[in-house]
This record gives sequence, structure tokens and C-alpha cells, in this order.
Amino acid sequence: MIEAPITAQPTYVSDRFILRPLRASDVGLISMYAADRALARATRSIPHPLPPGVIEAMIVRASQPNRVEDIWVMDGSNAGHAEVLGLISLARMDRAQSEVFYWVAPAFWNVGFATEAVRTLLANNPHDARQYFAEAFQDSPGSARVLTNCGFDYLGDAEAFSVARNALVPTWTYMLKTGL
Repeated sequence: MIEAPITAQPTYVSDRFILRPLRASDVGLISMYAADRALARATRSIPHPLPPGVIEAMIVRASQPNRVEDIWVMDGSNAGHAEVLGLISLARMDRAQSEVFYWVAPAFWNVGFATEAVRTLLANNPHDARQYFAEAFQDSPGSARVLTNCGFDYLGDAEAFSVARNALVPTWTYMLKTGL
């Protein structure tokens, strides 16, 4: 990952929600969702059980001008959904590349929110990336479908450490080239 000057994080509109930067008022809902064991085990970085202060620290990091990752909330409040449906982020890599991470709260699984969020970010390409990378745990085929539905190509198998599992977990790795 590289550090680059960061401008204000934009907001994007999709059909069923907006993608907006994190704010302090998101702590409660994000903490409630992130404390779910099934959700934590589906991510690399969410610990289980969730220690106090983790979400507050993430929100502070996400607002720093020298951040290397932009994080958006899937906010469905304007469409009659929950204010926080999940999160999606882009981590800067070198050579005009970014890595996509996302999670949706278990109450909203299997309704297409993750696919919609990924498509919205890709369409706007906020990092002006030439390539995007992403991964899915091999025991989460739904996450893999999100990526293939968004045009990502399978690259191969790998492993990633899951904090909640305290273990290396087999992954499928994906890449998408943009038109830049």
C-alpha cells in the first residue's frame, strides 16, 4: 500500500442506498453488526468478540487525511432501509491499483446490496484505479458471486488471515481491469 494525498471522500448514489463516508453516529449500528460472529468470521479484520473501541478507532482512521483506505457506509435511510446496511472500502495499492473489501449485515444478506455497492464504486472509480483486486473466503461462495457478477476475473487460490478465526483461511483471488 502507498500513501498519497487524499481529498475529501465523495458520496455516491445507487438505486437502493447511498455510499457515504463514515460518521461518528454510525458507531452503534456498525458495532452491533460487527459483533455478530458469522459476520466477523466472513471478514479478515473484524475480531470476535468485538473489543470496545474498535469501531470508534476505525472511524477516526477513516477520517484522517493520510489514510490509505476509503470506507463508505451503505446508507439505506433515504430509501426506507436501515441507516447502515454494511460497509465497503477501497485500499490503495501501488501502480494505480486498489483492493475492494465489503461486508453486509447478516439481516440484509442475499438481497444484492454487496453487488450494488461494488458496482457503484467501480462505476465511479474514486481512486482512478487501472486494476481492482478482491478476494473471497472459499467458504463464502456468495462473496465470490458478488465479484464475478461485477465483472471480476478469477486469478487463483491464496490464503488470508482472519482475526475472528485466528487462522489462515483459503481464499479465491479476483482482478478487474478498468478502462483507464
